[in-house]
Amino acid sequence: LHLENVTMSLTGQYKCTFATYPYGTKAAKIQLIVKAEEERHYLKKVWLKQTLEIPCLEDATSGNLSTYPLKWLVGENGRKEELVTKEPSCPAVYRNSSMLYGQRVLLGLNSALKVFPSKITDDGRVFSCHVLYHPERVRKSSTTVRVFGK
Repeated sequence: LHLENVTMSLTGQYKCTFATYPYGTKAAKIQLIVKAEEERHYLKKVWLKQTLEIPCLEDATSGNLSTYPLKWLVGENGRKEELVTKEPSCPAVYRNSSMLYGQRVLLGLNSALKVFPSKITDDGRVFSCHVLYHPERVRKSSTTVRVFGK
């Protein structure tokens, strides 16, 4: 059995049955579990009042991300807030309702998140990028930020 374009919907039990001579019919079962790609975690250090730039997916090339929907979120204490979303061939949509990040975020080259200026309140926050590269698959990266003063 050879499966192409594997999706989550292919998860399940598969059975192969075949006839042999002289032993009769043989059967084998296999359980297939399709998992989404795991989230990658990073740590980013930045000086206070400098530009914080966080790449979306460390191993992606610039051509890759522009063709997929993506969003940036920021989280603290289990709560996540959406900062910006980007659909292919459309301008980025900023969620300027955020008290902490309203006018400080910008989507940079290759969908990197830029935050300027960095503040002490950014320390310990987790920024995550979610890229929908298949209807059933999301690639995620999260970056914990450490802010240092001079």
